[in-house]
Order: sequence, then structure tokens, then C-alpha cells
Amino acid sequence: MGIRRSRAQCWPWLIVLTVALAGCGREDGPAAGQRPPVRVDVETVTAQAVPNLVELPGRVEAARSAEVRARADGIVERQLYVDGTDVAANAPLFRIDPRDLQARLQQARASLASAKAARAQTAALRARLSALVQRKAVSVQEYESAQASFRQADAALLEAQAAVDRATLQLDHATVRAPIAGRAGRAQVSEGALVSAVGATLLTRIDQLDPVFVIFNPSHIAMNELERGITAGRVVLADDRKVAVTVLLDDGTPISTPGVLDFSETAIDPATGSRTLRARLPNAEGRLLPGQFVRGILTVGTVPNGISLPERAIQVGEDESSVMVVTDDGIAMRRPVMLAGQSGGRWVVQSGLKPGERVIVDGWHKIQPGQPVSVASPKEAPR
Repeated sequence: MGIRRSRAQCWPWLIVLTVALAGCGREDGPAAGQRPPVRVDVETVTAQAVPNLVELPGRVEAARSAEVRARADGIVERQLYVDGTDVAANAPLFRIDPRDLQARLQQARASLASAKAARAQTAALRARLSALVQRKAVSVQEYESAQASFRQADAALLEAQAAVDRATLQLDHATVRAPIAGRAGRAQVSEGALVSAVGATLLTRIDQLDPVFVIFNPSHIAMNELERGITAGRVVLADDRKVAVTVLLDDGTPISTPGVLDFSETAIDPATGSRTLRARLPNAEGRLLPGQFVRGILTVGTVPNGISLPERAIQVGEDESSVMVVTDDGIAMRRPVMLAGQSGGRWVVQSGLKPGERVIVDGWHKIQPGQPVSVASPKEAPR
């Protein structure tokens, strides 16, 4: 019994000792577990000349497009090309049964031969009467009648020759050829189909894909704002006033070879309130197809006091883009920004930043907003 009482008397002292040790652990815990600020690289925002980038949706059009239609009547005998392949100008595409057209040509040639014979006969008669009328062996009236017959025979010969030329042309149309070089589409008729020259039966379509046009339709309000910026000096155009165009595919991949804006419509579409801009782009790889929707980055001069940042400094989200800036107290804060496009590996920032602010370029993915950071030597934006 005495031993049990001794153990019971020890328990209060053990409890007091445990609480004291726990209190000491809580007092020393934050200091011992405190992590040093994350070291980050920053770039100091400076005002500099940056490209004035305008992003617009656009639609691709063929530079030249031709509908191949029948110019002769008959049955399609054979298709001479493969659907969807590139064809040269004047390349044969279809062959229409030529037998009826060949018969018409032979008939026209026979009529030509008859007209030649009739003209020769009237020419000989006129020559004989010309000698006789001078000796007054025949009347003047007979000679004039012979001259009229000769002129009629001469006109009939010209008509017969024209009929031969027309029949030859119709026979040539039995072989349907490509009017331009380009990519031939799917055949609209099959072998054995009856085609008509009068009805201009559509056979296929050819699109020239190098170069191509990209059509943009910016609003008239946006165009006026841009023109006011140019007038006020906020945007400076190049000496040649050319506008370079970079086209982005649906996955954001840029076409390697840029184009140039070559046409601007002066009229405004009353239905949409927009104007039409057209860019001409080389398309040797054939990645742009008529009807394809793309995005275009138009470089409309430069902004003298603009802002740009490296691509790795921008956090691009679905709803907005943002950067991490460092305050004067060394605290990282998130800042939403509006971007205007990429140029030379840097994003052009339209709004959201001011010169002198420090933007985290490397290390922002390791920190959270409100966390203190250790700043390496600030860098200025390249000029």
C-alpha cells in the first residue's frame, strides 16, 4: 500500500513537467521552423519602344479561285486527275465523249470545201465576163450579176471557215483543262454523267493556295481609335507604312513566314459596322486552307513608351493573365495584366504595370501572394 501511494504522489509532478516542456516547445517552434525568404529574379519595368500589336480573328481565302464548268455538250468519258491534288495550268481534268463533236467538225469542213469550190467557180465566171464586157460581147448587167455572185460566194466561204473554227473549238472543249494552277477539289460529276455547255455544268473547283489571303473584319470603332492614336503620336508607323501580319493556327502555333497587309476597305459594312482588311501570306507548306479560321497579329507601327516582359514572367490563365510583382517591403503580390501579343520572345503589356515596378521573372512558381521574397540584383528590360 505504501508503494502505491508513492507512485500516486509522483503523478502531479510528472504532469507539471510535461506541460512545462510543451510550453517551451511552443515558444521555440516558430523561430526554429521559420523558412528563409525565397530568392527570386526580377526585372524592373521600363518604358521603351515596343511593337504596337493588334490581334484579330480572320478567315483564309484563296488568292485565286476558279470554277471549272462544261463548255461542250456530251457524256463525261473519263476523269483525268485525282481529287485534292495540285494541278498545273492547262492540265487536262475531264474528257467528254468527242464523237459527236468530231462529226460536226467533219460536216463543217465539208461545207468549207463546197464554199471554196463555189467561190472558185464564180471567180472564173467573173474573169471571163470581165474580158467580154470590154468587147461588148456581153451586157454590163450580166457582168455585174457575176460580180455579185462572186461576193456572195466569198462571204459564204468566210462563214464556212468560221463554222470550221467553231467546231474545232468545240472539239477542243471536249478535253476540259485547268484554267489556273492550284489544288483541284472533289469532282462534282462522275464518269457517264451528261454535261451541258448551255447549263454550264459545274465539274470541279480549283483554288490557288500559294499565296493566300487572310480577311479581317475589325470594328469601325477600333479602327478609329487606332487612327486617333497614330494622329496623336501614341503610335508611330514605319517609314514604308507597311503592316506586318503573323498568323496563328488554332493551337497557337505561328506560321513561320509572316505576311503583309495589302488592302483596306474604305466602306463600312452597314450590317456589322466593320471594315475589311486583307493580308497576303506565302503558303508554300500548304498549312492554310480556304475557309480556315485563324488569328492574326498585326504589327501596326510602334508604341514609343510601351512595356514588355519576358514570356516566362507571364502567368497565362483561361480568364486572365497576371504577373508577380515585388513591393517595396519585399512582399510578392499578384497583379493582373492585359497582353497585346508576343514579339521577339517577349509579351507586350497593354495595361496593368507602371515603369519602375519590379516583376518576378524566375521563381514566381515557388511562392504564394503575400509571401516575403529575397530579390536578386534587379535587371532592366533590354532595349
